[in-house]
Amino acid sequence: MTTKDRQIERRWEQLHTWGPYGLLGTSVVLAFASAGRLFGSSAEWYAAWALIVAAVALQLWWHGTRARRAGRGRIPSRAGTAYYVVRWAIGFALTWIDPFCAFYAAAGYMDADELIPGRWQRLGLFASAVTVAGAQAGGLPFGSGVQWILFAALLVANSGLQMVVAHLTQQEAQRSRERTETITELERTNAALQQALDENAALHAQLLVQAREAGVADERRRLAAEIHDTIAQGLTGIIAQLQVVANTPDPGAARVHLGRASELARQSLGEARRSVHNLAPVALEHDGLPEALKKTVADWARRTGVRADFTLTGTAEHLHEEISATLLRIAQEALSNASRHARAARLGVTLSFMGDEVTLDVRDDGRGFDPATVPARTGNGGFGLDGMRARAERVAGSLTLESEPGHGTAVSARVPLVRHDR
Repeated sequence: MTTKDRQIERRWEQLHTWGPYGLLGTSVVLAFASAGRLFGSSAEWYAAWALIVAAVALQLWWHGTRARRAGRGRIPSRAGTAYYVVRWAIGFALTWIDPFCAFYAAAGYMDADELIPGRWQRLGLFASAVTVAGAQAGGLPFGSGVQWILFAALLVANSGLQMVVAHLTQQEAQRSRERTETITELERTNAALQQALDENAALHAQLLVQAREAGVADERRRLAAEIHDTIAQGLTGIIAQLQVVANTPDPGAARVHLGRASELARQSLGEARRSVHNLAPVALEHDGLPEALKKTVADWARRTGVRADFTLTGTAEHLHEEISATLLRIAQEALSNASRHARAARLGVTLSFMGDEVTLDVRDDGRGFDPATVPARTGNGGFGLDGMRARAERVAGSLTLESEPGHGTAVSARVPLVRHDR
């Protein structure tokens, strides 16, 4: 409830409390002023003052009763109904003695809704209208038929007026209740919303912490994979070439392998420097993915002595750097695995551009293996299949493996085709 609503409520309370006193005093003053003395005959004089005393006593009694019921609001009660009926009777009797006392009887107009239960309120208002209309028609009792006609007309007018006022009052009360209920519901909704906002803020902070931790962990895995795919593979190739040099008695062949080892060392050094800057493969620095794959396959074939072919299908697109790097790293890891384990006589790498996807296939005719028996990665090994699969999934792709002992191995990576931002 707003401050203005509370002020209006307090004024209504004051009117209901002190209004009957004021109307009774007004009736007495007007009756005395109109007659030159208070009321007419001595009998009327005694009766009128007895009724006035009774009215004051009734008001004092109701004043105390109303104060005791202050916490219950405007709820009709038996005590309130009895007070209304007795007050109406006193007002009717006083009006019978002097019509100016109808002012006191008019008090029934302003508090019938508070004192009388709903279905009896109209009856109470009608009774008050009878008293007021009687006074307006010239005073009770009536001495002619004209007064009766005038009384009937005034009764209809007073009843109609008070019915309209009562209807408007009920509507205003209904709107007030609805407004109060709406305010209460809004307060409850605001409280729930504030609680939800607080919970959301706490959840957002928690998600930020988790995202930061996940980002750090992912970056560590990515860095480890990049180092493995660059420096580690280069060193592996160098070691292989040096082992050939150590085991060959032919100086010419040794120089060839030493040259290859030197070339691998330079490439590894370039990869290391490149990794320091942005971890992008050196092979992609000047070439697109198809060219980089073709050179990588040719270099691998020259080092291992295995026949290897590269095939491009579809219309080549300029891919996003991350997509190109991912597919190149997967190809390098697959070639490294083939050189260490496959003992193949032939290997093929196919890059396919297919609408919204890019597919990389690496197939060999080596000895194959049972995918269900692949051992877990150790600290001395490479990132292997798990590393290739993690790379593909990091760019919303997937990786599948097909292999069977004695029938070779096929690795297929499928990633979305994301074009380079020019």
